Amino acid sequence: MDLGLAGKGAIVTGASRGIGRATALTLAREGAHVAICARGKEALEATAADLRALGVKAHAQTCDLGKPDEIDAFLEGAYTSLGRVDALVNNASALSMGDQEGDWRTSFEVDLLGCVRASQKVVPWLREQGGGAIVHVSSTAALEGATPAPYSALKAALISFAKNQAIALAPENIRVNCVAPGCIEFPGGVWDEAHRNDPEFWAQMVATIPGGRMGTAEEVANVIVFALSEPASWVRGELLCVDGAQHKGNL
Repeated sequence: MDLGLAGKGAIVTGASRGIGRATALTLAREGAHVAICARGKEALEATAADLRALGVKAHAQTCDLGKPDEIDAFLEGAYTSLGRVDALVNNASALSMGDQEGDWRTSFEVDLLGCVRASQKVVPWLREQGGGAIVHVSSTAALEGATPAPYSALKAALISFAKNQAIALAPENIRVNCVAPGCIEFPGGVWDEAHRNDPEFWAQMVATIPGGRMGTAEEVANVIVFALSEPASWVRGELLCVDGAQHKGNL
């Protein structure tokens, strides 16, 4: 299937590892030029080198998504380097697992406001192209009540933001969707660390997944990239769970 992404410009936040990195590489394999950001420079540059090896333009810039001026600088650099922007993937997360006020503030600034600010900056560029697509990466934790409150609550707010944004931007041919991964294991990630340091807890979590295993970053990336593509033209305002049926609610 031709996804119609060759020559397009795409921005992926939080792309030095895991789902963000896999998404950037999948986009590049489809021929899209990609701009990526993360806080860690070394892993970010390594990912950029892998993107360029696939024959596409790659812009990489360190960025703290909790700081508006850094978001603006990264996005301006991305637009200048790529020459056009057709897609935005808001993937970065603060991953605040506590329940103190600081965890709430960090989650709010990164997991929600970071996505809002990036969208506000990018939407005018999508209009320039006659349309485009945005995917926000939430979590199935947003659909449950037994996870750290700040992470769960702000990821739920992101789902609501995506739905409202999809409705508002649909007349301009700008599609917005949300992807909610379940437990995803990749090198250096939360579940990779749990597998190594607390295998009993890791096994308990796997037992909750009807699919019988943790998901991979690439499996999530494939859904994100499809949601950005031309074949997904009538998929708008949706929450796409990628979790091996881990979330068991009807809604």
